[in-house]
Amino acid sequence: MTTDATRHRRLTARTGDSRPRVIAHRGFAGRFPENTVRAVRKATTDGRTDGIEIDVLPTGDDRLVVFHDDDLSRLTDAPASVSDRPIWELPYDEITKHTIVGTDEPVPLLADVLAAVPPTFAVNIECKHPGTEPFGFDEPLSDADLTTATDRWREFVGRLLDESAAADNPIVLSSFYEGALSAARELDASVPLAVVFSNAIATGAELTDRYDAEAIHLRWNMIDADPFFSRSVPESGPFASVDLIERAHAEGRAVNVWTVRTWREALGAHHAGVDGIIADYPGLLSTLDRDGN
Repeated sequence: MTTDATRHRRLTARTGDSRPRVIAHRGFAGRFPENTVRAVRKATTDGRTDGIEIDVLPTGDDRLVVFHDDDLSRLTDAPASVSDRPIWELPYDEITKHTIVGTDEPVPLLADVLAAVPPTFAVNIECKHPGTEPFGFDEPLSDADLTTATDRWREFVGRLLDESAAADNPIVLSSFYEGALSAARELDASVPLAVVFSNAIATGAELTDRYDAEAIHLRWNMIDADPFFSRSVPESGPFASVDLIERAHAEGRAVNVWTVRTWREALGAHHAGVDGIIADYPGLLSTLDRDGN
């Protein structure tokens, strides 16, 4: 079995040539049917992938599925009578009847996706929603509210931890929600966590410190994401005045950026010094093969 120390190094370190790790966002959602077994298999055999990012939701009968949206309407061929209902209200037998549009890929169980990922790949699991109208999205909670939120997330996060423990992959749990982070720390203090920053930098920083997260996941434009960026130009971006990467690295935390869709964003992230890019496409750093910078 992989030791916790090894898992952490695989999760946080850059690649051997000092490039950011390429983390396949939903299994490279720009190229393959997102969050499916096929996407994961394609991503892990691409040769340019270091890790996988997936999203997990509970079903109405307490199964865990890999799916991003609250319902089936955007991605599947399900009729409106089914597709407009929340995932967490539907039994898995109903969900699996409907395939991702344009493919024969069903919505997979978490166990099936993890089984398709070779053990050399780190897996980031984003906790999306326990189906109980959670609050605490991108905001720190009061003590009373945090107790309520943790209670709402505990069962879902507990099942997720149990299923992911069966895999030999390095695992990190990420979330925008403080309730998810709190429940994970309560249930397994050793599991690596990543705080997903949305808009409130101060909130993300506070949650990172509160839960001693191993990583932070920033929106790509929260960094100096242009290779031609000049730090002397304050209007270059709404977040440019705060060097989140420098702060995180000083605290021993990894920095991954999402969602990277263009070579320019990827190259900017590389120059800014991030540890990983959560990318919709493989090969976004291929320009480095030609010019080395």
